[in-house]
Amino acid sequence: MFLYQKNEYFVQIAHGMEELGEAELAELGATNLRRAYRGIAITADRATAYRICYRSRLCSRVLAPLLRASFTDEKDLHRIAVDLPWHQLFSKNRTFAVTFNVGNSVIRNGKYASLLIKDAICDRFRMETGSRPSVDTENPQVVINLFIDGPEAVLSADFSGEALHKRGYRSHGGGPAPMQETLAAAIIRHTGFDGTRPLWDPMCGSGTLVAEALMQAAEIPAGYLRSEFGFFSYSDFDAGAWKRVKAEADACIRPVVPGMILGSDLDARAVGFARKNLSRLPFAPVVQLRIADFRNMPDFRDGLIVANPPYGVRLGSDHEVRQLYTDFGDFLKLHCPGTTAWVYLGDRSRIGDLHLKPTRKIPLPSGDLDGRLLRLDMYEKLTQE
Repeated sequence: MFLYQKNEYFVQIAHGMEELGEAELAELGATNLRRAYRGIAITADRATAYRICYRSRLCSRVLAPLLRASFTDEKDLHRIAVDLPWHQLFSKNRTFAVTFNVGNSVIRNGKYASLLIKDAICDRFRMETGSRPSVDTENPQVVINLFIDGPEAVLSADFSGEALHKRGYRSHGGGPAPMQETLAAAIIRHTGFDGTRPLWDPMCGSGTLVAEALMQAAEIPAGYLRSEFGFFSYSDFDAGAWKRVKAEADACIRPVVPGMILGSDLDARAVGFARKNLSRLPFAPVVQLRIADFRNMPDFRDGLIVANPPYGVRLGSDHEVRQLYTDFGDFLKLHCPGTTAWVYLGDRSRIGDLHLKPTRKIPLPSGDLDGRLLRLDMYEKLTQE
């Protein structure tokens, strides 16, 4: 029996999103949540694992552990892997690949360690069936993950397939430095947006924040546009449980009042990408998009603003960046009474350029960027100064 068949799973989630991720996982039915390196270990039945893959807006991958074991050297690791009944996990007609994360180990080369696992899988298949499955590193049907920390190795089956942040609405070549969907979803979750209070992104770019706002308010499952998940390819895939999970989630999809989600950007090309991306989602016409400079927009009252202003790697000179931030801070202060603004800064050194005092500063890294999500409350009295 594999470990996941005892309801053990591991959910990968970006650093900084653990608290939000724990809340979401509990909502989706996971129990016994334990934070670990690069994610959260959970207890979940098969339907809950499918539900997380389909509905989680914050998680990157769902791994189904197969084996956890200590090893002494490369031969020992190969032996441990050969002992697993891989032929019971997936068919030899499926393609597969091995991913890895190796640290503090006697095997220092992660790629070499993954090749040992690949060879072990093929060896066991030959022993049991007389032939072996093919390797496909570009688009494998089955992904096996190897995690090594010191003398311990964990082998897992990837239930996600492609990373879960790949919702399916984003166009290829969708503008410069688009925000990752899971980060955008975390920002929207922090706002508490539910479609009853207007939300505006005045620098929407290719529309990731407004797309995630629409998906959250309309309760569109994060995986709604995906046709494939990794768990489809395993021999114990429960088609009935998956059908029930999907039907249950899809039945919750609800319309959003037109005009409650707005996006604008001075870059016409970016707004074009935003329109194209949103067109793939249900209720896309309710989102109002405009080509406009926020400095020329009318007052925005009693709503929510979300923004990811351009920073060093996305814009020109330092002077241009500083002036943009100052102008945006002035706009919020003078033209957005009663509004709560949630502003994500990939470069936290730019916080002072807004000339506003945040109510909250939430660490929210993005790749190599030590970003901050700022909450800025614009009170009515500020417009009278």
